[in-house]
Amino acid sequence: MIDLHTHTTASDGNCTPEELVSRARAAGVEVLSVTDHDTVAAADSAAAACASSGIEFVPGIEITSVADGVDVHVLGYFIQVDSPSLQTFLRAQRLRRIERVRAMVELLRQQGVELDPDTVLKRAVDDPRKAAGRPWIARALVEAGYVDTVPEAFDRWLARGRPAFMPSVGFPPRDVFKQIHDAGGLASLAHPGLVQRDEWLAGFAADGLDSLEAYHSEHDRDATAHYVAVAARLGLAISGGSDYHGDAIRGVRAPGHVSLPRDAFEVLRHKAKGA
Repeated sequence: MIDLHTHTTASDGNCTPEELVSRARAAGVEVLSVTDHDTVAAADSAAAACASSGIEFVPGIEITSVADGVDVHVLGYFIQVDSPSLQTFLRAQRLRRIERVRAMVELLRQQGVELDPDTVLKRAVDDPRKAAGRPWIARALVEAGYVDTVPEAFDRWLARGRPAFMPSVGFPPRDVFKQIHDAGGLASLAHPGLVQRDEWLAGFAADGLDSLEAYHSEHDRDATAHYVAVAARLGLAISGGSDYHGDAIRGVRAPGHVSLPRDAFEVLRHKAKGA
């Protein structure tokens, strides 16, 4: 199994890096990438845990960009996690995340839903390397008894079009592709089936996108086949993974729930070496 899309407590996952690697090993994962949102804080711990577990580790990240008001998540693979330019860029991204969470908690307050923003954001305040996000609010809503599950929190309050949704603010995708390239990595568009803007893909490829995430927990067989074909037409590589968060987000049961075929991974690896 090859899982190139997972999250830890450094962003919106529920597993520490060590817990994630332990679960990946139990599931039979052979290659793992931790792709936390706008942070690489878990990379060193995850790499060490993978080394002791016999799992190949791919340094990764998931960076939020914005195009025409739509969130476009860009995965970066084989990155240099200590790149100074990347670290500076990510610090600014995380500050915007904090501002967004505070704004969404305020929107909830206006709807009569009381959460303490400082409590929701405590992990990011205590450790600025950690990236806040909507799942932190969702879990706080569950803990406070406003909803029963994380998906319900999104459906009722936090998803686009719901009362407490606040659009992201960020750089356009081409700027994120460049940041990933400057850090020595490859840029892959995360879950294009969720973005639902196939008309943008040729432009993204022209702007430097390297790969499409064809294999994802919310792509059915037809969607996967579609994006494999689109990638071939545009001369892009293919990535894939479970998007595992350690709880009900995405409904993924374990790391490796979605696996990238070995031949597609070897194409990615070869492309990274030639970058």
